[in-house]
Amino acid sequence: MTCGRARLPRSGRSYRTEGMNQTETRYASYLESLKGTGEVISWAYEAVKLRLADRTFYTPDFFVIRADSSIELHEVKGHWEDDARVKIKVAARLHPWFRFLAVKAVKAGWQYEYFGENA
Repeated sequence: MTCGRARLPRSGRSYRTEGMNQTETRYASYLESLKGTGEVISWAYEAVKLRLADRTFYTPDFFVIRADSSIELHEVKGHWEDDARVKIKVAARLHPWFRFLAVKAVKAGWQYEYFGENA
């Protein structure tokens, strides 16, 4: 269903989670809970696009502003492929002012791997 040019979210989705897979939607809920505790000020889904090389870009899943005003870029995966790992490593090297995190869904919650100088 559309309204003018705007598209309404699918059933069970909000504008905030539209376009996310199930793991990303769960992680978005987790980030919302961190906002409630004050650990996170704000977050956005696929808010930045980083140039890695000519015609090569990387769009992290989540742009996160922490309570200390630091900025983190989170990549959420259920399973990591080699090309995704290479892109996040290159992005961390080229953009050292961000903290890059690979986030993997595990039974007990979330497992983190940090990349770059701020790891």
